[in-house]
Amino acid sequence: MILPALQISDLTKDFGGLRAVDGISFQIEEGEFVGLIGPNGCGKTTTFNCISGMLAITSGRIEVLGQDATGMRPDQIQSLGLTRTFQHTWLWREMTVVENLLVPPRQQFSPNPLLALLRPGSRKAEKQRVIDAYSVLDLLEVTHISHNLASELSGGQSKLVDIGRALMSSPRFLLLDEPVAGVAGPLAERIFQSLRALTSDKGIGMLVIEHNMDFILRRDVDRIIVMDAGRILMEGTPNEIKQSRDVIEAYLGNQGQMQ
Repeated sequence: MILPALQISDLTKDFGGLRAVDGISFQIEEGEFVGLIGPNGCGKTTTFNCISGMLAITSGRIEVLGQDATGMRPDQIQSLGLTRTFQHTWLWREMTVVENLLVPPRQQFSPNPLLALLRPGSRKAEKQRVIDAYSVLDLLEVTHISHNLASELSGGQSKLVDIGRALMSSPRFLLLDEPVAGVAGPLAERIFQSLRALTSDKGIGMLVIEHNMDFILRRDVDRIIVMDAGRILMEGTPNEIKQSRDVIEAYLGNQGQMQ
């Protein structure tokens, strides 16, 4: 029996008297590329924060790659193979791009850094991390900025470096919160092409928040999950979502049908 990469069951999150996420359930397989869309305030980012351990859930169950992750800390969830990015990138601005990528890999040192330096094989492992970092930058087609300071990057370049930093933890599943927000059209397209290649070539499962419904409906995603008022309104292929009157009304009222 093949277990899903991510299984969410009856997930609920309350903030006092406000129910931000209301008993949602869905699953995503390894290598599947899924979009999560919905109007502002519908609960998308809260859902991400619950899945990644940033917020304690009110009730429900979260399984990551077949293991119960309910109530785990973010670092414990990452150790299961799930990594996330945020809508706003938080790169270390006074470090170069490649230096930013060298930070995330797990289990780099023993509890005592001095002992780690003396540990047999530590230098070899460090060299391999450098090789891996340049491989990730090559995959994302940004090796030309590898020695630039993060503070010198454009918004789109920062997004790509943030994705690269997430990949350095060898994830099997990625949560990406608006990876192309504020990015110009051609670069946004390239970012999505890179993400699609990662799911196809490396079998990494992905759940991607995207506020721009028209944009993601034109991308090569396998499925789309639509949230509205903390609940799942619909799941389906881009064509199915595009034809749904309920989805159209959730976004636009009765103003017409999407193209």
